[in-house]
Amino acid sequence: MFEKILIANRGEVAVRIIRACKEMGVKTVAIYSTADATALHVTLADEAYCIGGPRASESYLNTNAIITVALESGASAIHPGYGFLSENASFARECREHGLVFIGPSPEIMELMGDKDQARRTARSAGVPIVPGCDLLESSAQAEEEARRIGCPVLVKARAGGGGRGIRKVLKPEDAPAAFEQAHAEAQSAFGDGECYMEKFISPAHHIEVQILADGHGNVFSLGERECSVQRRNQKLLEESPSPCPALTSEIREHMFECARNLAKKVGYEGLGTIEFLFSDAGEFWFMEMNTRLQVEHPVTEFVTGIDLVKWQLRVAAGADLSNWKQENINVVGHAIECRINAETPDFLPSAGDITMLHTPNGPWVRFDSALYVGSSVPPYYDSLLGKLIVYSPTREEAIRKMRSALGELVIEGVSYNADLQLDILSNPEFLSGNYHTNLMEHLYE
Repeated sequence: MFEKILIANRGEVAVRIIRACKEMGVKTVAIYSTADATALHVTLADEAYCIGGPRASESYLNTNAIITVALESGASAIHPGYGFLSENASFARECREHGLVFIGPSPEIMELMGDKDQARRTARSAGVPIVPGCDLLESSAQAEEEARRIGCPVLVKARAGGGGRGIRKVLKPEDAPAAFEQAHAEAQSAFGDGECYMEKFISPAHHIEVQILADGHGNVFSLGERECSVQRRNQKLLEESPSPCPALTSEIREHMFECARNLAKKVGYEGLGTIEFLFSDAGEFWFMEMNTRLQVEHPVTEFVTGIDLVKWQLRVAAGADLSNWKQENINVVGHAIECRINAETPDFLPSAGDITMLHTPNGPWVRFDSALYVGSSVPPYYDSLLGKLIVYSPTREEAIRKMRSALGELVIEGVSYNADLQLDILSNPEFLSGNYHTNLMEHLYE
């Protein structure tokens, strides 16, 4: 195991990684911006260094400063968390060039699976179903031709996209040229890569993802699935495991798991990863993309499997061999739900400020992953995620009741937050049925 790790992140994920390291006897190095000088991850780490100004480009994306601190502090590995540099192949390659272990897959695999067009091709070659569509579009005229061939509605999607950017929905073929130009321009601005492809728009659909863990010795395991269909503007709000979708039978579930493992084996994947699928009420599923990092919603998988994903991510990165694991011994038991607690107003506007009062829920199988404390600051420069409230119960019905109770207990003063929104979702008949889709939020609020 590594003796010392630098955590190239902030907020609740940095705290989560530091806690895992403490339990494993691994020393930690934190980095922080001037806006995060009093942040919790700075206090909890064994060492902490300010690397720049408040904006992410000045600090948490400052690769030269991060690698300099890692080398000077004697860290042998860098954990990127999620967001920021977690799927940045250039940074992973730079770590390798300086003799640092990047806790994640190789830069080559990150580039392969981060290119959504190449990922589709790879999935297809591994026998994984993909959404009907086409490869990279060369012109707006071709976009219209393909929209007619595939059949509307379709999605124009950036191959380097993420966070819902670089995506345009097309209802009529004649609208495809404009959608292509818009998606291309947005992707070029956001990712420096404007290349786009086209997929059939599947609706109604479920967004289901499979957690995998792979070592460097050819062993790949699936660790259950997560239902992630509660989304607003392509951003997840609530996740649960296992999926309550009635159409997801045990046979289909096992086939989905097998496809996820096969894809990971096909590319020689190493570390934690997530294969995301679209799933229809008719029982069909299609590959969407692979996330080559720790996921925000990883705690629900930890609750239902009893496996600490961060610790095993560290062990695999340090060379652990999972040959003594058996897929049939990985069981999903009970039900877990995670609500993302975001700093936002009821009108979905961002909120920033100092925390003047904080009460977090407790009790058996209630977990609040956060970096908040009374007196802490929520700056306006970063993602709005304040924390994640996760509960576990033997049944979904009890887990829903437990989450409602926990949300009612949660008190955060100093910023606005979205507990009322989460309670609305948890009371919605469509959600309660278990057969809800990615358009649930449209039904609720639009």
